[in-house]
Amino acid sequence: MKLLEVKNLKTCFRTSRGELRAVDDVSFNLEHGESLGLVGESGCGKTTSALSIARLLPKEGRIGGGEILLEGVDLVRVSDEEIRKRRWKDVAIVFQGAMNSLNPVMKVGLQIAEAIVLHEGVGRDEAMKRAGALLELVEMPAARIGHYPHEFSGGMKQRAMIAMALACSPKIIIGDEPTTALDVMVQAQILDLLKKLRKELGMGMILITHDLSILGETCDRIAVMYAGKIVETGTVEDVFKKTSHPYTEKLIACFPNVEGAKMIPDGIMGAPPNMMDLPAGCRFHPRCEKATELCRTVEPEIRSIAGKHAVSCHYGGER
Repeated sequence: MKLLEVKNLKTCFRTSRGELRAVDDVSFNLEHGESLGLVGESGCGKTTSALSIARLLPKEGRIGGGEILLEGVDLVRVSDEEIRKRRWKDVAIVFQGAMNSLNPVMKVGLQIAEAIVLHEGVGRDEAMKRAGALLELVEMPAARIGHYPHEFSGGMKQRAMIAMALACSPKIIIGDEPTTALDVMVQAQILDLLKKLRKELGMGMILITHDLSILGETCDRIAVMYAGKIVETGTVEDVFKKTSHPYTEKLIACFPNVEGAKMIPDGIMGAPPNMMDLPAGCRFHPRCEKATELCRTVEPEIRSIAGKHAVSCHYGGER
């Protein structure tokens, strides 16, 4: 049985102009111990997909259809009380911007221990002892449990957030752009730490980012999102070396190749579509140099090319 199966997920938001479908018929899965990278431009639905899995949508949002199966249990249909029990214990999220995620007037150790007391039913002393062990697990001194967030650097705060996410030994950890606002060296350390912990603890991991370049060494598979849909998915080798969707090609071209000839990276012309006024046909066609009349009139279905490699493009795998 797969650890996580997301099937035809639709997530909607109420707006003054009507209902906006931020995630539209998205499907993906996660094996035990596997790491999946969810990548795309800002506003494509990555974070909304993650919040849907944990049922942490704001009051304007709702899951409008589909299934989220965690080891066979549909999280869409369990009660609010049941989903509260499953957060932290089954699914935990490391949010972006650790500087804003920690309570500034509460010691870090207490913030980690709070989740342990609530979900594990242990006393405060035992929870604080475990909080110290968790800080050591993320390569920080246990003594830092008595310090406040302002006494931590940005990288240390992010490590503390990872320790908090690991507090109840979750089956899945979701990193929502966990290296945002960190310098390049600290980013590498945090990503190496997540990779190490995933392998040591046997967790599944979903890593959300707009930066394809960080996924090669961190993830087993990649799912590329555009305008609320997954447009390409496959192993890291499939996505990087057998790229089949024009949008994925453009994302990869946005980053310099440190091994090849020195060239200015290409950008992607135009902007993502207004989700309240989507174009007919393929949602990427207004920005695609390869678009044909078929692309402008008929929306492509996602289809398998080979093995785990699938693409939502009329010409994917053929050009």
